[in-house]
Amino acid sequence: MTESKKNTVAEPQPEVEVMDASPSCVHIGLVGNYADTDETRFLLTPEACGLLTSAGIRISMEAGAGVDISFKDETYAEYGVKIVTRDEALKCPVVLTYNPLRAKDVKKMVPGSALLCMMGDALFESTVIKALLDRKIACGCFDNMYSHHDVQIFANIVDEIDGRAAIMYAQESLSYLGGGKGVLLAGVAGLNPCEVLVIGCGTESIAAANAAAGAGAKVVLMDNDSSSLMLARPACHPGVELIAIHPRVLTNRVKTADVIITGNTTRQFEFPKSLSSSLKDTVYVIDLNESHPSVSVPRTVAMALSNPMVNFFNELSIKSGFRGMMVTTPGVQCGMVTYEGKLVDKLIASYLSMPSIDIRVMLSSTN
Repeated sequence: MTESKKNTVAEPQPEVEVMDASPSCVHIGLVGNYADTDETRFLLTPEACGLLTSAGIRISMEAGAGVDISFKDETYAEYGVKIVTRDEALKCPVVLTYNPLRAKDVKKMVPGSALLCMMGDALFESTVIKALLDRKIACGCFDNMYSHHDVQIFANIVDEIDGRAAIMYAQESLSYLGGGKGVLLAGVAGLNPCEVLVIGCGTESIAAANAAAGAGAKVVLMDNDSSSLMLARPACHPGVELIAIHPRVLTNRVKTADVIITGNTTRQFEFPKSLSSSLKDTVYVIDLNESHPSVSVPRTVAMALSNPMVNFFNELSIKSGFRGMMVTTPGVQCGMVTYEGKLVDKLIASYLSMPSIDIRVMLSSTN
């Protein structure tokens, strides 16, 4: 070693700020349900938030937003969630809520940010759509999105819970405490079980039929398309009878049914008004197109939706934000309502008599 090197004194180096190496730049604003509605469902549990925050994703949640699923703010905070006011949560780059926001809240969002929710009536209001377009909010509905396996995973989860919860409603209605005649769905030794008629072949209808059959009821599932019934057969409980809708058969089944559940049929179908006089006085009827029994089990909804939700946001983080997710994921494109100041949902555009554009055309012209 030379003399010069011996006398060299190491000079202190300036402190280097260590940056987060995570590719994530995602900041989610988690917003609660409107207090003047019956909506109780929520999209993320505290544990799911913990998985996201540990991956570098920031979450700011409106204070009290988790009350409907019986989780306190402190529990969310333990998993890295920052508790803020509603207005602060609305300022995040990605706003997450179960039902769509109203126009007054959309106007509080940062221009160019994203709103992710489930499809709701608010999106068929012109004031809401105009607010989204004016602020160039990218609005996407999870239940219209497809997974990489072409499955509507978010919609299917909620539909299955709706179907199963419908049977819970039916059992309660048949019970003495629920104002019914005081019977079980299931039969016991020496007694016939209740008869449940399910009309429709959608996920919610199959789930209702399976839940009823699992509870011991005699179940018939009817649809107006034989091929749909064939496809539904493997997914149904062995005790479920699958029958095509025929006027005489339908009439006979309606007369003896203790519970009637109507959902989405393959082809358009309207329950004949003439059959109303054939119903039992004590029959319980529920239309899954007009009601959502899953609102009675919102914690189950949050737990079930959290699993694909974590995967969704992890992928969004890897793709460097919502824009990267959009241009590379066709299944997400299917769920978009507005994007970059344009209405891209044809159904909503038709309902509101507004012009729309194909989002694939938009993306191809900008790439």
